[in-house]
Amino acid sequence: MVLFQEATQEVAEEALSEEKTLSVIDLIANGGTGSVVIIAILFVLLFVALYIYFERIFAIKAASKIDKNFMNQIRDHVSNGKLEAAKILCAQTDSPVARLTEKGISRIGKPLDDINKAIENAGTLEVYKLEKNVSILATVAGAAPMIGFLGTVIGMIIAFHQMATSGGQAEMGQLAGGIYTAMTTTVGGLIVGIIAYIGYNHVVVRTDKVVHNMEANAVQFLDLLNEPV
Repeated sequence: MVLFQEATQEVAEEALSEEKTLSVIDLIANGGTGSVVIIAILFVLLFVALYIYFERIFAIKAASKIDKNFMNQIRDHVSNGKLEAAKILCAQTDSPVARLTEKGISRIGKPLDDINKAIENAGTLEVYKLEKNVSILATVAGAAPMIGFLGTVIGMIIAFHQMATSGGQAEMGQLAGGIYTAMTTTVGGLIVGIIAYIGYNHVVVRTDKVVHNMEANAVQFLDLLNEPV
């Protein structure tokens, strides 16, 4: 008899635990229309953040590729007066460094201040290209947690409204269920925000490395022009 009661209790506990277990889809669906809309917005933001991240990473990776002997070849061409050959080499090399160098070569013969200014202006445009849409990634990192929290607040308001309209007779189980379901939007917002924030910082670091390489090669080119003939 005792064994039968223990077995019955174990079965009841297992059934209760199964009832309390909900999948992520169930949590989203049970949150009502507001929760579903908020989660859908977060999914869109996640897709946008991932798209911009990978698109920028591939673009930055392509911009950072350059032959190590590129500047040596430019030095040889400029030293021998073969400016057209130097321009052709720059045109054949698709990178920010090559475009900055070509801009400087096209100004050879003018004062060094003019050449330096032309390279700086071209560098500003290249940096702008590298940072394209990165601000959207930063916006997603900041907005996603706020949107998730908004969904939770809406869910809490609905839960307390149901309790108020029921004359205080609402069951605590139903109230608690509505609250933890509403909290899923905050979790979703935090996850999207963290992913976007990490992606944004990684893109910024990679961009800074390319910019540093551009500046180093620009200085090397200007030093080449300052060398005595």
